[in-house]
Amino acid sequence: MNFAFPWPYSQGEWLAWGAAAFTIFLGLVAMFAPRLALRALRLAAMEGRPDALAASRAQLGGFYIGVGASAILFAQPLIYLTLGLSWALAAFGCIVSMMSDRGNTLRNWGGLALMLALAALPLAFALGFVP
Repeated sequence: MNFAFPWPYSQGEWLAWGAAAFTIFLGLVAMFAPRLALRALRLAAMEGRPDALAASRAQLGGFYIGVGASAILFAQPLIYLTLGLSWALAAFGCIVSMMSDRGNTLRNWGGLALMLALAALPLAFALGFVP
């Protein structure tokens, strides 16, 4: 079986590829700089509790790297659909927080805009809106 890196050819593939690449970037930050990633999320690990950093590396870093790398390496519309739906549900969680947790802040609106953009790019390609 020959393995070749599937390079994007159409504009829609480039949009989806860009969202996957940015997802990998976020995962790499969480994997190799977990304190920075937690600080960006306004969270902090307790002193003397290294398991909090391990959870950040695994659940944020590993998961984001895995989903983004799968989308790039397999370059299939259904994988891009998975990536887009994942970001869309993350955006939905942000909306729920804004409505029920008094999280209606400028920072949350910025995060919501980023999540919606990261959802829209692969979904536009996977659903055929951008060829």
